[in-house]
Amino acid sequence: MNTKYKGKKAEEKAVKFLEKNGFKIVEKNFYCKNGEIDIIAYKNDVFHFIEVKSGKTFEPIYNITYKKLSKIIKCAYFYIQKNNIHSAFCIDAIIIKKEIEFIENITI
Repeated sequence: MNTKYKGKKAEEKAVKFLEKNGFKIVEKNFYCKNGEIDIIAYKNDVFHFIEVKSGKTFEPIYNITYKKLSKIIKCAYFYIQKNNIHSAFCIDAIIIKKEIEFIENITI
């Protein structure tokens, strides 16, 4: 199974998890010149810009580096400006191993 396929499967699991927990999926795989956001979701008047990471033999959270996080933040600001959004927002992560872990506000 190649990396791209594994990533797509992880994102599909993340979307199902979010929808099950009351999130509305606004967009998937949003690209801009600064990078990509895996999932943009909305719940309780808050936009969530979500990075999805998965792995079985390591801790996927360690793949969210400062450089990656910086790109996500720039991309989120671009999305907010482009869509004239005036709601609260946060940068989150979904980690998929044997179970799914949702981590809100990873920039704090």
